[in-house]
Amino acid sequence: MNFMRNALRPNSLRFRLLASTALLVAIILPITAFALTSYYRIAVEQTFDQRLEVHLDNLVALSLLQARDDESREPEAVTGEVKEQSTTPVETKAAQRKEIELGDPLFKRPFAGWYWQIRALDSTLSNTVISDSLLDQRLTALPEPTDPQAGEKLKHGYISGPEGQLLRAVERLIIAGGEEAGEKTERYTYMVAITSSQLDGQVSQFRNMLFLALGVLGLGLILAGVMQVRYVLAPLSVISKKLNDIRAGKADHLRGEFPAEIEPLQVELNALIRSNKDIVERARTHVGNLAHALKTPLSVLANEIDKAREGEGAARKFAGIIDKQTKVMNDQVRHHLDRARMAAQISVIGSSTSVQPVTRSLSRTLQKIYREKDIELVCECGEGLLFRGEQQDLEEMLGNLLDNAFKWARGKVHLSIAKASDKPGFLTIKVEDDGPGLSADKRARAMKRGQRLDENLPGSGLGLSIVADLAHLYNGAFLLEASEMGGLRAKLQLPVAIA
Repeated sequence: MNFMRNALRPNSLRFRLLASTALLVAIILPITAFALTSYYRIAVEQTFDQRLEVHLDNLVALSLLQARDDESREPEAVTGEVKEQSTTPVETKAAQRKEIELGDPLFKRPFAGWYWQIRALDSTLSNTVISDSLLDQRLTALPEPTDPQAGEKLKHGYISGPEGQLLRAVERLIIAGGEEAGEKTERYTYMVAITSSQLDGQVSQFRNMLFLALGVLGLGLILAGVMQVRYVLAPLSVISKKLNDIRAGKADHLRGEFPAEIEPLQVELNALIRSNKDIVERARTHVGNLAHALKTPLSVLANEIDKAREGEGAARKFAGIIDKQTKVMNDQVRHHLDRARMAAQISVIGSSTSVQPVTRSLSRTLQKIYREKDIELVCECGEGLLFRGEQQDLEEMLGNLLDNAFKWARGKVHLSIAKASDKPGFLTIKVEDDGPGLSADKRARAMKRGQRLDENLPGSGLGLSIVADLAHLYNGAFLLEASEMGGLRAKLQLPVAIA
């Protein structure tokens, strides 16, 4: 199914290879069929012409033999006169015509498609001898000869025959007489013809068989192309699967043996993965160093503030101001260090986290923290869902949302996690409560860093902004909406990992 889906994409290699194969088959096979059919027709015409030439030679031999027999007969004495005998190949008597037998009964059957004819060309001779199959019809002469031969002219071509038949004919010019000086010569044309339907039938039968064979061949070539594409591009599918394994955390680099053309790609991808991990490790080291460097000055300030509070008057008041600003600084430093850590972790290829264990752990923790409020938590989380990212980041985001919901809920919190229907490849996390909710203006303010809508409740005002920042770094989405339960609904979309 995936093969067919990818093959139908115009920008895929499979589509290009299969389309080029089909195009070549669609062009080459018809040209081959036309060329073979034309060549076969020429071959069949030559075979028919040779057959007709054999009958034509027999016709010439029989007619000349008959003429010599007539010449050798003794003259008849009729009332003291000698009747002159014909010494030409043409004889108009029916009995004389019957003596020319070519041996094929089709020449006797009327309009059977096999015909012969002897026609005198000189003006003094008007007789024409024809086969019985012509009855009273005559054959038209062929155009000028195309194949001159020694002592005679042979012509091949198509003519119209009786009852609208198209005939394939062979015609030869014979010159009689002229052996002795002063003897008169006479010219005759001998023609043998056969209906072209027999020739067309053989060509049509060959064409049908050829089309069937070439059709099977074309289908076989396309199927062979499909199999070849599957075989040739199989290593790319293996690479795609192994990259998914790396992204899902099942492997740390691209393993396996690949064709020589793909080996450089494998080497470069593994080098890229190693480089990415090295960069992340350096970033984590820098973040840790910065955190350690800032903790010491802030600790010193905190100790000095505690000492200043023991004083009186302005010093004590000043200590309170410094204490407040130090906490703000600490929160801001922690926020930006967390962001740096998040960005470094998100850049790591191969991180994935099972969602269900994280939700169970957070649910138990928050229900213990807010046990006095007796909040009912309804959790709907599909089995086997994987978040494509670090577990700590998922805990940070989901923990902030649940903590906010427990903080404002009156008695019920609803958590649902499922694959996004409107955004393939992402999870949709919804956290709703039955609290007082927020207006559209307050929902926008709550997304900003450090905004606390109620100073009486504990917190730094960074929770929702951290969620928004993390969602953005994961190319996800985060928004606040009004819930049907009456309170606030937080909707978070994060990338899903492939199991």
